[in-house]
Parts: sequence; C-alpha cells; structure tokens
Amino acid sequence: MQALPAAIEKLRHVRAVLFDMDGVIYVGNRPLPGVQELLDYLDATNRRWLCITNNASLTSVQFADKLTKMKINAEPHRILGSAEATANWLAQHAPKGSKVIMLGMDGLRTALLDNGFELVTDFKLAVYAVAGINFNLTYENLADVALAIRNGAKFIATNNDPTYPAERGQIPGTGSLIALLQAATSVEPVIVGKPFAGMYELAMQRVGAQPGETLMVGDRYETDHVGAIKLGLATAGVLTGITTEAQFVQADPRVDFVLSGLPALLELFKQIDG
Repeated sequence: MQALPAAIEKLRHVRAVLFDMDGVIYVGNRPLPGVQELLDYLDATNRRWLCITNNASLTSVQFADKLTKMKINAEPHRILGSAEATANWLAQHAPKGSKVIMLGMDGLRTALLDNGFELVTDFKLAVYAVAGINFNLTYENLADVALAIRNGAKFIATNNDPTYPAERGQIPGTGSLIALLQAATSVEPVIVGKPFAGMYELAMQRVGAQPGETLMVGDRYETDHVGAIKLGLATAGVLTGITTEAQFVQADPRVDFVLSGLPALLELFKQIDG
C-alpha cells in the first residue's frame, strides 16, 4: 500500500520502534521474514527498539531464548511482556507483600515474585487475582481464581486478546479466559496490557522516547494500534498476523502504514534515509 506524504513525514521523526511479537516477529515457533535485517538496520541508524507482547506466558529471558533458537538476536532487556508490565503496575497500586492468586505461567509467576508479592493458592487468602494466559490450564485453577474474585479479590488481567496466533491457527487467548471469569463472577477486570496506556508508556520509558518519535508495529488493530494512536504514536500494521488489509483500510482511525511485513518497513526506512 502506498504511504501518504504525512505518514512518511511521521516516519522521518521516528527514533524508536516498538514491535509486537506474535504475528510480527514470529508465528508460534516460526520466525517471520526480515526480522534480523530490520533490527540490525535500526541499530546501525541509532534507532532504539523494543519488543512488547501481550503474551504473559514467558519471562524476558525465556522470550530471548525463544528468539535465539530462531536466530533472532534480542537480549532480555529488549523485551517487555504483559506479565512484567502487569506486575509493575500492580506494584504501584498494591502494598508490597500483598497476597495474590494467579492464573498464568512462568512469566507471570516470576514477575509477581520479583515485585515482592506473595503467591497463594487458597482463594480465601487472596487480596488480588491476576489472570494471564495459561497453556496448561486446569478447571481447578479457573475455579480457585473465580472464587477469589467472588470473595472480593481485586481482578487484574494482563490483556484481553481473544485469540492467540499459533502455527495451527487462532487458539483461545487470555481474553477468552477473562471472558469466562467475568461470566462466572460478574466482575470486570482492570486490564494492563495493550491497547491500554500503561503498556505503551512503560515501553516508551524503556526506550527513552516520546510518542511523536515512536512507531508501533503490530498485526492486530484493536490490540496493537488503537491505544498507540490515542497516545500519538506513529503506527504500522503488518499483514503477517490477525488483521487483514481490508480491515486495516476500513479501520477508524487509520494506521499510518499497512505493510506486507517487516521487509517492507525496512525498505521504507531506507527510502527516507536516502
């Protein structure tokens, strides 16, 4: 899709790039084309970058290891997951040592422990109930978290993505689990991850950039771009994940760029650098 002059002008001011991961950097365990070439170019042109993902299943170290296996070089400090963002947010709003019951995996568990929370399994003790993706979900875990919420625990969610892009297709995501918990408790959670402002603001702090000099690259309009547009970031939608070209074009407000993938973004940067 041909970029409008106003969008190209926005790109000229970009000094930092935020990348969604699932559907942008990889799908499942399969890397998408052009990732390392683009990251190398950003480094070479003194542009900062950070991978930000609503996937709360892994720690930053585990994400970095996953990328290494795909021959993509990204150190842990270059990765911000919604587990870490959620735990950081909760640390700003809850007393240290608060008792938390969680629905999640290593990424969320590690982030909560690193921020000084006490993890409990007894729903009667929980002051906060924090939910993220869990690929090893059991009914008992769901039931305990639901009971904690019904018992008065504050309901916090890492994100509300309804699906998760896997190599076999779109499988249920955190948003589907959140919907189940909402139906069971009639309680709406506080959501920290994209498209809510907290995730973007923490990411921009990490890269030391303001909204007007930051580009958000994502594959899912409602998750990756809506919040970024509200904050004034430049936006690029790639067609390697969820949202189709027709959906990007029909969306309001529109993203600045609709691109086939990361190689097309690299060509745009090279074009403006001349």
